[in-house]
Amino acid sequence: MCERAELLQAFDALLQPERFRDYGPNGLQVEGRSQVGKIVSGVTASKALIEAAIAARADAIFVHHGLFWRGQDGRVTGWMKQRLALLLAHDINLFAYHLPLDAHPELGNNAQFGMKLGLVAQSRFGEQDLGWLGQRADGLPFASSLALAEHIKQALNRSVVLVDSAIRPLQKIAWCTGGAQSYFEAAMAAGADAFITGEISEPQAHYARECGVAYLACGHHASERYGAPAVASHVAAQLGLVHEFINIDNPA
Repeated sequence: MCERAELLQAFDALLQPERFRDYGPNGLQVEGRSQVGKIVSGVTASKALIEAAIAARADAIFVHHGLFWRGQDGRVTGWMKQRLALLLAHDINLFAYHLPLDAHPELGNNAQFGMKLGLVAQSRFGEQDLGWLGQRADGLPFASSLALAEHIKQALNRSVVLVDSAIRPLQKIAWCTGGAQSYFEAAMAAGADAFITGEISEPQAHYARECGVAYLACGHHASERYGAPAVASHVAAQLGLVHEFINIDNPA
């Protein structure tokens, strides 16, 4: 067991949220019981995850996507009421870290996603240096964009949206997990042969075709399901807590 304040201090020390300009509050979003013995981690603070954490007898939940975002309606109604009611009724703490969780050099979403795909980062790019640029761990290029798409499909066990106009080996691979389609132009400027992220919007298909850089979208949730358990497991081990990752499937 540890104090809630001690757990918050450990998360903050590891992820350094003060370094980031973010879209919502990082850290403790909902206060629960003061003593914590078990942490459940997940991607999003959905009702399904909260219910699963209750069933798992968790004292705290650690997620990438919390409940509160800049510019949202502040009224506690509908889905927000349902989620908050569950957390408060069961006295469960909710910790959420958005961009700090993406950026951590070893345990974050981009680092863990790169490891999952067998990629090694060599530099950063884009706003707040959230984009990663590197190559395969073995140093070999991917034979084609189709080969890279198949590699991602096998690693994540899900289909990939591929937009590509060039048939050539791909050496420099850029990636940024989640909804990072706006980083595509920065990835191209950094010299990437291909860019991997979670989502695609209408403009990126045209950029890929016109600039000859492969664009691969493999799912927002699918690309961001590795950082939260890595961080929560690390902090749980540091403080002598129990940790369980619960994956709530999401097709997006």
